[in-house]
Amino acid sequence: MSEANVQASGLSKYDLLIAAARDETPAVTIVAHPCDETSLRGALEAAEIGLIAPVLVGPEAKIRSVAAEHRLDLGSRAIIDVPHSHAAAATAVAMIREGKGELLMKGSLHTDELMKEVAASATGLRTDRRISHVFIMDVPGHAETLFITDAAINIFPDLEAKRDIVQNAIDLWVTIGLGQPRVAILSAVETVTTKIPSTIEAAALCKMAERGQITGGLLDGPLAFDNAIDPEAARIKGIVSPVAGRGQILVVPDLEAGNMLAKNLTFLSHADAAGIVLGARVPIVLTSRADSVRTRLASCAVAALYAAKRRAPEVAAV
Repeated sequence: MSEANVQASGLSKYDLLIAAARDETPAVTIVAHPCDETSLRGALEAAEIGLIAPVLVGPEAKIRSVAAEHRLDLGSRAIIDVPHSHAAAATAVAMIREGKGELLMKGSLHTDELMKEVAASATGLRTDRRISHVFIMDVPGHAETLFITDAAINIFPDLEAKRDIVQNAIDLWVTIGLGQPRVAILSAVETVTTKIPSTIEAAALCKMAERGQITGGLLDGPLAFDNAIDPEAARIKGIVSPVAGRGQILVVPDLEAGNMLAKNLTFLSHADAAGIVLGARVPIVLTSRADSVRTRLASCAVAALYAAKRRAPEVAAV
């Protein structure tokens, strides 16, 4: 599912991701504390169209009460009864560790509450890769899907953390079938200067890619936002590279910059911003109460598609 196919189909970027995920076996998804209408509806609607097979973890009486109040059909969905959100987070993570699910999905608990259990050294879902977040942006008027990372987990990542952030995003892009990504390492300017440390880190990341420490994508940086995504801006600045003006994965200097960029695109350009967390044992669907139904489905689709493609080699080997 290359970007060329996205443009030729006439369908939206999210529609194609959802369609691709529906072609796979629904991923067993552990949903932590879906105890409000938004989170419960999101999980059930994703199940209805064949993206996920949810297991609901939380106070059963509360889940059933929310379903009844909002006329949501639970059907025969599995519910694991636990007393509160802390227990839901711990139980959901434990179920993933026990191999009972392929995806973890946040319900109506706070992100920090879930991620604390995910990041626990002894009982969590950590790997040797740094955990990071990717926004999958569908921006009206922009031809290609944009990934923005990391705008939700790592506040001020150092160079080693940024290496993992970049690699996580590249792995997602490649695995879900979008081809080889063009990765733009963003800063305020496109020249390397000691006055702006992020420009030095951008240059170092590009050298790391040259040395095989980052694989699977084409990197360039530092790039200012305009000459990362606009070919004319790159031309005016005299920047010649396969990435400049055509960036697909935008790697921000820190969480503050990334969060503001993603929200500017969301609220000023009316972009949709699906999002998942990578680098843990399984993809984690992080949704916001402000997310639209379409955005929630896209988040589930990307995570489910990623899990299915990672599962495929194991199936082939059996």
